[in-house]
Amino acid sequence: MVSLLAKWLIKNNHDTSDPEVRRKYGVLCGILGIVLNLLLFVGKIVTGLFSGSIAITADAFNNLSDAGSSLITLVGFRMAGQKPDPQHPFGHGRFEYISGLLVSLLILLMGFELAKSSIEKILNPEAVVFHWLTGTILIISVGIKIYMGIYNRSVGKKIKSAAMMATMTDSLGDAAATSVVLIATLIGHFTSLNIDGYCGIAVAVMIFVAGFRSAKETISPLLGQPPEPEFVRSIEETVLGHKEVAGIHDLIVNDYGPGRKIISLHAEIPADANLWDAHDLIDNIEQEIAVKLGCIAVIHMDPIVTDDETILALRAAICEEIKSIHPAITIHDFRAVPGPTHTNVIFDAVLPFDSKLSEAEAHEKITALIAERHENVRAVVQIDRSYT
Repeated sequence: MVSLLAKWLIKNNHDTSDPEVRRKYGVLCGILGIVLNLLLFVGKIVTGLFSGSIAITADAFNNLSDAGSSLITLVGFRMAGQKPDPQHPFGHGRFEYISGLLVSLLILLMGFELAKSSIEKILNPEAVVFHWLTGTILIISVGIKIYMGIYNRSVGKKIKSAAMMATMTDSLGDAAATSVVLIATLIGHFTSLNIDGYCGIAVAVMIFVAGFRSAKETISPLLGQPPEPEFVRSIEETVLGHKEVAGIHDLIVNDYGPGRKIISLHAEIPADANLWDAHDLIDNIEQEIAVKLGCIAVIHMDPIVTDDETILALRAAICEEIKSIHPAITIHDFRAVPGPTHTNVIFDAVLPFDSKLSEAEAHEKITALIAERHENVRAVVQIDRSYT
């Protein structure tokens, strides 16, 4: 249904890199989610009141909260689609992440309320009335929620939306929760066991898990998570695809919302290259990244020595030696400045986040190691961290 509606309502629906197409996909899924969840709420609330089941009634209000979640997602996508303004020159794309976080908080709130109601039901149990209509509505509800999970996952992957993936998690969690309610209702009807309240607790736990998972997925981009490895590889392949570039480092990706990335990096260029040619090369690479990856690129040019065998051998030796401190340490911006009494080697060392060493300890170990291994060589080291 979503694919068909997208073909009818969204022009150039395959161009998901277009912010306007992304916005329309989010609005479409939001409206569909509101309609389906309201229908489920009406069906379940009538069934819950008729049967006296707290689990079914709670599940109905869970669907009502889902309708609210879809409304939040819809509003979030519309606000995220606003054009940049003087107060927000990078646009409003992060509203999409904020809407996903609000959905997660709403899921957690409904889980708490359901757990509270279920405990009351355990302490004061009441018989659950079963009717064929009850089972039919619950089975239909499970099917609809699975369908919603599938299309939210499909659209979420297509437009790379954390908010849509959070909605997908919620929908599949609801399908599992409703299945538990159906099982509890059948057990209560065919046996003397009244497990309605206990199943309500089980549903609440599922909702909590879905809420925490969704919150994690939406908080990470707001705090500043590392870019996807595939995106990093695309940048590296684009820049290193130019034979004049010897290497890249200090890659930073700033994410201002889906489709709104600004990257910066350092590109190593042979020191003997013509300055004007090198500048023209960097400009061309920045434009190529903008077209290919749809983001703004700022590239800093680092000159490096590529034709001095002594310096290249010293660099290779030091690069290998410091791996004894941590096997994932890398170095860049390597220079050697000879003097009358000693040679200064100047470079940056990238310390992995999983290293137990502090930056000061890493600096001390590297300088001591080089002084020990190389006579009349002193290290001037800047400790960096990787942002990818």
